Amino acid sequence: MKKVKLFLGAAIVALMFTSCYTEVVVEDPYVDPVPSITLGELVSSYELWYVDIDRSSGNGYIPFMQKAFTVSFQNGTMYANNNLVGIGAQGYGFGIDVGFYNTHNIELDISHDIDGFYSFEVTQLNNNEIELYYPPLQLSYILVGYQRNTFNYDALFYDNIHYFIQEYVAWEKTYTSPYGEPNEFDYENYLQFLPGGGNGNFQSSEDPNGMNINSIYWDYTGIYNVDDVPGDPYLKYLTLDYDFMGNEYFQLTVINDHTIELFHEFSGTVYRFTGKGYIQYKNTDGKLRKSKKDIEKEMIKISKF
Repeated sequence: MKKVKLFLGAAIVALMFTSCYTEVVVEDPYVDPVPSITLGELVSSYELWYVDIDRSSGNGYIPFMQKAFTVSFQNGTMYANNNLVGIGAQGYGFGIDVGFYNTHNIELDISHDIDGFYSFEVTQLNNNEIELYYPPLQLSYILVGYQRNTFNYDALFYDNIHYFIQEYVAWEKTYTSPYGEPNEFDYENYLQFLPGGGNGNFQSSEDPNGMNINSIYWDYTGIYNVDDVPGDPYLKYLTLDYDFMGNEYFQLTVINDHTIELFHEFSGTVYRFTGKGYIQYKNTDGKLRKSKKDIEKEMIKISKF
């Protein structure tokens, strides 16, 4: 007998009371009960489904699922928030149109605009969680449902800020404070943060301001870390590993979707960088989200000591 995968609203035992007798009606254990809602109604019952990468499992990955922070299923169209730049505003909070979907029985069929066709088996885990299971790879994605007006876009943004700084081709220095001690980082005018093992690689350049981003000569390539600041979810530590002049340590603050501020701890100087060349993630290139456990395994930790 096939497994029932939709959450059931009906009780197994129904008690019917009258003035004369009590009748106990027991559901036939060999007959599958009828789900209270259809799969189509279930996946559209929440406006946003957060893709909980930390709870995914299986062999390999599906590109469009691995890129998405949230997915949505609305009237046959699938939407995704693949970028942190503009999240909460882009597509009225839904993100961008990435394909279309169809449902039948317990199967969710998705036809992605670029990655192609995938068919998932759906299990409802509780009132606001579902599992998408892809049998060919024995791959499972856990989705958590929210409505747009209750979803914490800010928390998502700051929890994943290492992806945010990868969403521009380059960051150009546009401000240096008049205070602070002179230091070697004063000469760095461009930064680039690249997807890679752990928190990734960065590049820097001393080219003059106003360069075409495709013409920048990257003088140095190293590794970087982004770390949490205990007690302050909106502030991060950024460490750039410069072998030739030692590591550089900053407090990283996001001013807006295209401006970051770096406070250089040793010199007391404040820098601002503006993002150039926004990268919209929809195709098979670019960042792929990884679980915190996988990042921790791959990350080359830069020590302050």
